[in-house]
Amino acid sequence: GQQLKEAQAINKSLSALSDVFVALSRKSAHIPYRNSKLTHFLQPCLSGEGKALVIANLSPIEDSAHESLCTLRFASMVGSCELGKAVKH
Repeated sequence: GQQLKEAQAINKSLSALSDVFVALSRKSAHIPYRNSKLTHFLQPCLSGEGKALVIANLSPIEDSAHESLCTLRFASMVGSCELGKAVKH
């Protein structure tokens, strides 16, 4: 029910965030910031006008190994992105 809808919304937002980081790492002409509320909200932080920090939370439980691996892949991809120098306003 409600938890499934929340999980789907979170996954959709994280997927959109991943798309932004992929576009940034490829230095694409178009960065899809408007694909979700999350990426639209984070645009000033991710477009060279700020700094971004991503914290990956992993579970030590063996049943969560797949999810932890996906989290590590996401963190690795984010870590390979260069956002540029922060601009002071």
